[in-house]
Amino acid sequence: MEELVYIQHEVLPSLFQGLWISVLLIIPSASLGLVIGILMGAARVFAGRPVMMAANIYVALFRGIPLVVQLFIWYFGLPYFGIYFSPFLASVVAFSLCSGAYHSEYIRGALLSIKKGQMLAAEALGFGRLEMLRSIVLPQALRRALPGCGNELIYLIKYSSLAYMVTCIELTGKGKILASHSFKYTEIFLIVGAFYLVLVSLAGLLLRHMENRLSLPGFEFHRT
Repeated sequence: MEELVYIQHEVLPSLFQGLWISVLLIIPSASLGLVIGILMGAARVFAGRPVMMAANIYVALFRGIPLVVQLFIWYFGLPYFGIYFSPFLASVVAFSLCSGAYHSEYIRGALLSIKKGQMLAAEALGFGRLEMLRSIVLPQALRRALPGCGNELIYLIKYSSLAYMVTCIELTGKGKILASHSFKYTEIFLIVGAFYLVLVSLAGLLLRHMENRLSLPGFEFHRT
């Protein structure tokens, strides 16, 4: 009984505070990551050689360096150069840039899947390169890349739990503090895991709804 009272009055309110911080981390990181991914993916397919090489280097760096190391660089490393980020900002920057690198792979693959005949037809109709990309190529590519980008969103929800390592106390950080005080590691982290499961499940439902809304009748197959 005492344990239930402790969970109800101490654990859950604190974890809900951490959950709110997690949501505040995820939303801007997911949005910025997608924008970066679209720009980098398009640059890797359509840009000139110097820009394409710069985009490829960016992707290689941020996919190759572990995310926790990136977090440490942004928060602990930049002060060496006189640049100071808050824990929250360092986390958002690290998550956005890392997520953008992975999104760019999905976008690049989707762009390459668009038949060249459509681009030739657009050029014949007088479309400029940017207009063709914005009006014809990207809408199709984003539809095809949505499952992969959605998977990256789910990964982002889960690896947002690393933010506590740079003292941004989100859901996992709150759980760690509570568990270290009460030594109820199993109970508290089971609840933390349930919170993440709910977040991932809601994201999955949203992504499935988006896929259904963006699907073209007769061109895509959906399981019942």
